Amino acid sequence: MDKKVDQSVHQRFSTRFALLLSALGIAVGTGNIWRFPRIAAQNGGDNGAGALIIAWLIFLFIWSIPLIITEYVLGRKFRYGVIGNFIKGAGKRFAWMGGFVAVVATGIALFYAVIVGWAMYFLFYFILNPLPESAGASADIWNVFQQSNIPFMVHALAVLLGGLAIWKGIRSIEKVNSVLIPALIAIILFAVIKAIFLPGAMAGISYLFRPEWRQFLQPEIWLQALTQNAWDTGAGWGLFLTYAAYMKTEHGVVKNAFITGIGNNTISILMAIVIFSTVFSVLQFNAGYSDARVLEVMKTSGPASTGLTFMWLPQLFAKMQLGRFLAIIFFLGLTFAGFSSLISMFELTTRIFVDMGFKRTSVIPFMLIFIYLGGFPSAVNLDFLSNQDYVWGIGLIVSGIFIAVFASRCGINNLRNEFDSSGNDWIPGRWWDFIIRFFIPLASILLILWWLFLSATVMAPDKWYHPFNPFSVMTCLFQWTIVLLILMILNKWMVRRTVGSG
Repeated sequence: MDKKVDQSVHQRFSTRFALLLSALGIAVGTGNIWRFPRIAAQNGGDNGAGALIIAWLIFLFIWSIPLIITEYVLGRKFRYGVIGNFIKGAGKRFAWMGGFVAVVATGIALFYAVIVGWAMYFLFYFILNPLPESAGASADIWNVFQQSNIPFMVHALAVLLGGLAIWKGIRSIEKVNSVLIPALIAIILFAVIKAIFLPGAMAGISYLFRPEWRQFLQPEIWLQALTQNAWDTGAGWGLFLTYAAYMKTEHGVVKNAFITGIGNNTISILMAIVIFSTVFSVLQFNAGYSDARVLEVMKTSGPASTGLTFMWLPQLFAKMQLGRFLAIIFFLGLTFAGFSSLISMFELTTRIFVDMGFKRTSVIPFMLIFIYLGGFPSAVNLDFLSNQDYVWGIGLIVSGIFIAVFASRCGINNLRNEFDSSGNDWIPGRWWDFIIRFFIPLASILLILWWLFLSATVMAPDKWYHPFNPFSVMTCLFQWTIVLLILMILNKWMVRRTVGSG
């Protein structure tokens, strides 16, 4: 098939530093600030959350970094978006597999844009209004916001700004990230310094890092740690694979993967320190709450952790010196983090259709309308948002399997030829081969089987078979199956549009 190629596909990151900032933009998002502290609290034991932290760090090195290396190598080698990469590397029969990876990332983008809109609203709100002094006042701010039309307006604003950020391709993306990421890091460092000197903050930090060793015998800890690390780093989403299409040949793969993964997890830890320090300081040191009561607040503050981030933290900041300023800084950081990740999801979706011969400037408006309308149910109903977080969060494990299969189909030994042997980059040892070929597929299958058992016996024991129960086994299987069937039907069309029939 002879098709015109949009010139944006020939763009490259101007420098390695610009690539690193954009890669950190993928990794550092609301998963670090909005999701990670909540997951740590929900999976902590009576005396500490350290077991989750340790398992999460283990998966950084045996899951996320190896997958990021793989995505970088594959994306730079084939120079396509997710579906095109699978077609060129794994074969034409596997377009549906690349499509599923893309759908998982896009499915997350649908509700992710809603959360970025929330962060923007609270940023503007506290610039213009004082902080709430009580739980009731804080709840009123949230409830009035949710019951108004404003969520749809800020959702639209987040989607529109995301579209503008990718309008000119990687050139505009790296310019946006060159501002967002340094500013975000500065905000986080300021917040950490302020938080650790709060009275009673050490109690929260001690709880965060203190392990309960018996928890390592609980498979759900490992499932939550893996899911969160995939959420945290962006590994297995296809986002790094998409950005890697714009890498210069001399940009190192392995060093960049380690810097991205370790940098991301460092920011997650710092944000957890901020949240745990603040909550323990205000609720335990000042209000006299017991450890159990503090943890109850962190674990049960509303669906999708809206209570912790958007209802509890504003009133906690109100009890601190410079609290309003700190609240503004916090929500500015949350906005920046969410926005930098959102634009990578938009680019992933856009690049797929650009590969199919459509012009970028024609694709983006339709993509933005789809993201906005697709995010509507999550903006209307928090239970629906929680369901999508659950379905596509677990879906990341399936995406990880597919990318590992993709790499194996290409030939691990063949991919080794893509590493820089000039000494400017590291060459991964045989551990990388073993992890991609064997560990990730096996660990994924075991964890999915455990999740099926856990969901059927604990999360929704009476309605595990009900596809419309938010946390049932069937809600995931039902949604995944529909997507997979559609993609398999469209497999030949995707191949023909992307690489032609030859």
